Amino acid sequence: MLTIAICEDEPYFSAKLQELLRQYLDGKKLPASVSVFENGERLLHSGQKPDILLMDIRLPGKNGMDITAQFRKKDPSCPVIFITSYKEYVFRAFDLDAVHYLLKPVSRVKLFAAMDKAMKRLSRSQEKFILLPKGDVTAKIYFQDILFCEIFDHQLVVHTLTEDFRISGTLDALHEKLDDRFFRCHRSYLVNMDFVTGKKEGAAFITGGCRVLISRRKQREFTHRLLQSCQREE
Repeated sequence: MLTIAICEDEPYFSAKLQELLRQYLDGKKLPASVSVFENGERLLHSGQKPDILLMDIRLPGKNGMDITAQFRKKDPSCPVIFITSYKEYVFRAFDLDAVHYLLKPVSRVKLFAAMDKAMKRLSRSQEKFILLPKGDVTAKIYFQDILFCEIFDHQLVVHTLTEDFRISGTLDALHEKLDDRFFRCHRSYLVNMDFVTGKKEGAAFITGGCRVLISRRKQREFTHRLLQSCQREE
């Protein structure tokens, strides 16, 4: 269940936000619980870790910016939407990695758009990833961005939607780090079934036009996995 926290000291506006949130959640058919806090200290002391935080800035006690900075130490990835009557905090808001900065009074359209952005970021933050070296840096690569992996010219190559990574290691070791969307279709190939577009004569076709081999002994299992993948998309 989705958890949402509202930090707002004005009763009228707090009630209005709750009403708009309920409309949004009902429209998306999202089960959720909404908690309301009159100041930031109550949020911090509650021990709650909401999935999404709607934060006012001018609050009794510490302001919403300082509270969010403290909150970020415990939960750096939570999507935060600032809602305020003051324009001057906008740059600091985005220094705190805010999803959106809304000025009161907040319309249904603007809040819904902000919530869509928050949900998108939340989904991304929950997606599994693997760390891969690229030159002098280490890149965070999400499973959902990996097309397929192969052994080529005695190297392990991870093909993603945007670039390729050549790393040391084996397909067996890499497979253990990935999840069940990946299928070992050949001794030289590990494919993300979500990107398979078709199969013909011992080969699979991948989004973008790539082609990978399917070993003879894996043909039946691959076909079964492909059918399962298609059913999930229906």
